[in-house]
Amino acid sequence: MVTLSGKLTKKLVENAGPGRHGDGNGLYLVVDPSGARRWIVRVVVKGQKNRMGAPLRTDFGLGGADIVTLPQARERALEYRRMAKQGLNPRFNARQEIPTFAEIAEQVHIDRLPTWKNAKHGAQWINTLRDYAFPKIGRMPVDSIGQPEVLMCLSPIWTEKHETAARLAQRIKSVLDVAKSKGFRSGENPVTAIKDAKVLPKVAKKPKHHAAMRWQDVPAFYADLATREAMAAKALMFTCLTGSRTNEALGMRWAEIDEDARVWTCPAARMKTGEDHKVPLTDAMLAIIEPLRAMQSEYVFEGQKRHKPLSNMAMLMLLRRMGVEGVTVHGFRSTFRDWASESANAQREVAEMSLSHRIGSDVERAYARSDLLDKRRTLMERWSNFVTGNSGKVINFSKSAEN
Repeated sequence: MVTLSGKLTKKLVENAGPGRHGDGNGLYLVVDPSGARRWIVRVVVKGQKNRMGAPLRTDFGLGGADIVTLPQARERALEYRRMAKQGLNPRFNARQEIPTFAEIAEQVHIDRLPTWKNAKHGAQWINTLRDYAFPKIGRMPVDSIGQPEVLMCLSPIWTEKHETAARLAQRIKSVLDVAKSKGFRSGENPVTAIKDAKVLPKVAKKPKHHAAMRWQDVPAFYADLATREAMAAKALMFTCLTGSRTNEALGMRWAEIDEDARVWTCPAARMKTGEDHKVPLTDAMLAIIEPLRAMQSEYVFEGQKRHKPLSNMAMLMLLRRMGVEGVTVHGFRSTFRDWASESANAQREVAEMSLSHRIGSDVERAYARSDLLDKRRTLMERWSNFVTGNSGKVINFSKSAEN
């Protein structure tokens, strides 16, 4: 067995910086500024001339360095040089080992893991492909996948599970784009072609609404909630007053609270928008959380384990124990928004920013630098007073109070 060798080593291949790194005999490792690594071989095909009449030098891609190893690249480069010496163009005569769709997809998943906000998003990305694409095209060489193969994956669920199908299409497109960038495919992405040709039927998007309580019923509900001592009740009261999402409120740490400014800054890592969000704290909000300092926990709403937050299901389970039907924790955001429009007559921008929603286009947001904190503080004060100031009779939603 002949052992091929050159200037590069496995360690150099993994750590080389941007640029073209020669191994010898026309083989190069090309490292893009993005960090992507691929192999190319430069050969002179016997008999071919450039426009000046000199021998024509041509570069051929051998695949990505994350899939094609250094020894494999050397073997393929040797094969290309042999063909070139015989006057055969490697582009039409080489037998390249093309990875399967599943192999490329798994590699893309690994490469993108650090970019997702959490492991759950990463798992959802690959699981969609495993459930709906791998059974049909997973074993196929990635260069043989065209529109018919993509449609085999999308058509069965396009109308019945349209949201899933749309995500599946985007993920298949990403895998095929990566395969093309590594030299394993050429031509237009079939997902793009299917979309442009409008091959699949148009499906009207159905807005998803979280079950919400009528704003008129919140004061009585809150009064009942205030009689309960469970940590889940404290968290739900605070979530209701702030209009926060579940993970934002339950992940709150004491270090995020500025007592002097009476502001809680939820960090970008927990925000859906990916940006820090300041929440003005009212007297009612502070009255809920200040007594919890005595627990000396890292988290404001500590769960069953020390220095760990409350479970994200705790508040929903509390609603069920209270016998409150047809209401979700997230729905209280809708409740607040309805109250802000129907009762408080709040400006749209103030109400939307209170819920950490993006307002306007990217250009508009670039010029609108203010977070309207003072106006939002006034609105949240009015909401807190409305929710906590009900003088009506307390409604007990359960047969027996939960402690």
